[in-house]
Amino acid sequence: MTTDNPADPLAKREAATGQISYAIFDQALWNQFSGAESIEAFLESWLALLCRNLSGATAAVVLLGDPDTGPFVPVAQWPDENAVGQGLMAATENALGKRQPVLTKSGDHHDICLPFLVDDQLYGAVSVTVGADKMAPGEVIRHLRWGAGWIEVLLRRDQSRSFEKLQARTATALGMLATVLEQKRFHSAASALVTELARKLGCDPVSLGILKRNGAKVIAVSHVAGFGKRMSVLRDVRAAMNEAVDQEEVILYPPNPGWDYRVTLAHEEIVRSHKADGVLTVPIQHQGEIVGAVTLEKAGNAGFDDDTVELVDAIATVVGPVLEEKRRNDRMLIVKVFEVFGSQLKRLLGPSHLGRKLATLIFAGMVWYFATATTTFNVTAPAQLQGTVQRTVVAPFNGYLADGAVQAGAIVRQGQVLARLDDQDLALERLRLTTSRGQRQAEYARALAARERAEANIIESQIRQIDSQIALVDEQIARTEIRAPFDGVVVSGDLSQKIGATVERGQELFKIAPLDGWRVVLEVDETDLAEITPGQSGQLRVASLPDLPLNYTIEHITPISDQREGRNFFRVDAVLEDADPRLRPSMEGIARTQIDERLLIAVWTRPLVNWAKLLFWRWKP
Repeated sequence: MTTDNPADPLAKREAATGQISYAIFDQALWNQFSGAESIEAFLESWLALLCRNLSGATAAVVLLGDPDTGPFVPVAQWPDENAVGQGLMAATENALGKRQPVLTKSGDHHDICLPFLVDDQLYGAVSVTVGADKMAPGEVIRHLRWGAGWIEVLLRRDQSRSFEKLQARTATALGMLATVLEQKRFHSAASALVTELARKLGCDPVSLGILKRNGAKVIAVSHVAGFGKRMSVLRDVRAAMNEAVDQEEVILYPPNPGWDYRVTLAHEEIVRSHKADGVLTVPIQHQGEIVGAVTLEKAGNAGFDDDTVELVDAIATVVGPVLEEKRRNDRMLIVKVFEVFGSQLKRLLGPSHLGRKLATLIFAGMVWYFATATTTFNVTAPAQLQGTVQRTVVAPFNGYLADGAVQAGAIVRQGQVLARLDDQDLALERLRLTTSRGQRQAEYARALAARERAEANIIESQIRQIDSQIALVDEQIARTEIRAPFDGVVVSGDLSQKIGATVERGQELFKIAPLDGWRVVLEVDETDLAEITPGQSGQLRVASLPDLPLNYTIEHITPISDQREGRNFFRVDAVLEDADPRLRPSMEGIARTQIDERLLIAVWTRPLVNWAKLLFWRWKP
């Protein structure tokens, strides 16, 4: 196996002297590979060893980047960066896009690319250019796959180290969080945090500040109970905090290699005036907004490495919201109230928060509507329809019921027969009286013929008496037919099942109400009685005719209450102004009496307000 352009310095030196020992060269590469202290050194030695096992390899490159997202950049090239051509890089980009090996033929050589896939995540790729007549592509791919195992070991080892560092940072941050949570007050928590940071990281001092309207304000310094005598020092620290807050970035001075440019004038001043060798300021955020900063000063050549910066950043991320909540809770109540109102007003009048603005407009519209909208206040009560006049039909004398012509609910006309009593006894009595009168009439004629004047007068008196009795019997016979006193409806009475039964004088047989006069009986609840006065009008709708509005006028309020179904109500009589032939006595419905015009919200909340008044009166001392 030959190499025309060795990458190792030892190989170059031996090539210059003309004494090349491949065994010594391979041993040097393996020593460099096993002792690599960085990923770049590891990959350079790995790529050189790989290419020494590929016959006809002329160029190779390794690209690495963030998993799946990239960007993927060259980290190792063989034999040098000038040997890697555009064709090989294009083939590498193609393999990364397809996430599978790619073979590209170009003249007398092949460009072969193999992506690095670990746990189905793309970390990079390795690409080599080999002579077309030196090795078969399948053999090259096999060597690349075997060599890629070292890359997977490297990546997993790097992941393990990163995970261990993350665990250590998380444990330290949670420890700081526990230190803060142990304190009840904000200032004591801030003092405990800076003291613990100074002890843990070997810093002196560590300062914590919160953001005010005019900039950062230092509220805690490590190992210092009061810092009134160090106002000049605190001014420098405050300037450093404002510098980090204004740029919204972590600021380190002197910066580590590879850091982006940041303005560090205030941090340079701290290094000069405080005799510190390194200054680090990390902003503290809460709900996406910067609320403070922590500044650490450190003496010595060690300074702040990247791991320390990430640790402090993690601590600020975890502890910052807790500190902010403690600060807010320690304020006076009036300050909290004003802040809440100010925050809501800012959200309402500022940009965004469309939903809040829309809800506020809707609420304001509802307030305006209920403050101006009025409606007619009605008192609702159950009601019953009754006739203005109600006549009771009774038995005129003792007797037997011969016939019942009508029943309850029947419409009758004046003079219509409602029922008949048995008149047989009366007819016999009339026959007897008629026979007796004929006898007396014959006796009267004989007395006149005999010129017996006194006898004739006596008989004449007896005849007149019998005529009176006959007239009485005729009247009783006429009254056996019980007739309707006027046009109306039979409210009660059903004699169809009592034919032949005895009736007594004065016994109720029927109740009749007229159809041209109605009254409404309202059952007004006692909570609404104070609103009712005679002369008020309203409308009634009965259950059988719900589409028919019936107007009425309040006439009389009965000052006696009644109880039914758990409610206490008073009877209120009203005169029905409208009439309809379909109305019947005892129809029930709902009556609504108009009181006056009131605010709609007052009508809706009236029962609740009355209940609250009674409850307040009950518990009032």
